[in-house]
Amino acid sequence: MRILVTLVLAASTMFAVENPAVKSARLYVFDCGRLKVVDPSRFNLKKEEMKTLDMSVGCYMIAHPKGTLLWDVGVIPDKNFPASGPASKLYAMSSKTLKSQMAAAGYQPESATYLAMSHAHWDHLANANEFAKATWLTRKVERDILFGPNPPERSTPDEYDALKNSKSVTLPEGDYDVFGDGSVVIKPAYGHTPGHSVLFVKLAKTGAVLLSGDLYHYPEEITLERYPTFEFNKQQTQQARANIQAFMKQSGAKLWIQHDLAAFEKLKKAPGYYE
Repeated sequence: MRILVTLVLAASTMFAVENPAVKSARLYVFDCGRLKVVDPSRFNLKKEEMKTLDMSVGCYMIAHPKGTLLWDVGVIPDKNFPASGPASKLYAMSSKTLKSQMAAAGYQPESATYLAMSHAHWDHLANANEFAKATWLTRKVERDILFGPNPPERSTPDEYDALKNSKSVTLPEGDYDVFGDGSVVIKPAYGHTPGHSVLFVKLAKTGAVLLSGDLYHYPEEITLERYPTFEFNKQQTQQARANIQAFMKQSGAKLWIQHDLAAFEKLKKAPGYYE
């Protein structure tokens, strides 16, 4: 019996999943699909004012010496993908699962340390259930939206249900330093939704970047000073944009608009990374 137990333990150790060791923060970019936009009027924009109508759906992972953080997890759940070919839902399409892209970089959802989503909209939370073992970093108001009487649109009815019993941390009203060293900070940017957030990532070689969530959808929202028609609170969004612009000027961070397809296509994708 002792020999059998020893063999079982040895086998479990042999096949244990460990994340690649990192000495400083790395930022991985995953291509989680596209959103087909025919009419941009919902964003107070006209076709002739814009370079690109369709939107990218980016998922992001920060690998840090103290763990990993997944930021926004796609528009179509991995489990909805057919045996071969892309998956689609309403006006969304994706050709790669998030899990396969993580695996190419040496990671699995089960080994994630933290999960955070910029806000409770369907194109940012599709694979939330895959990270039920991680600690969910969330603002109370966003959690209440997800599990309240009027939940947001979802790709599948049970899209994020596993999070209800996950370990979670309720974020404060202000900044939240994920790893305690200032390299990865969740910042409030309310307005698009009641608890909308953006993510600041400071990288040793690349410098600082700021992942926008949906503070902006298109670069034209900046140059033409436009706001979507469906903001929860436009005044809050105006203040949030002013605050974040001031922060970027002070910190030197570069803005990555997560839905900006033209800019997203130029980014290095996993298994490559920024450091």
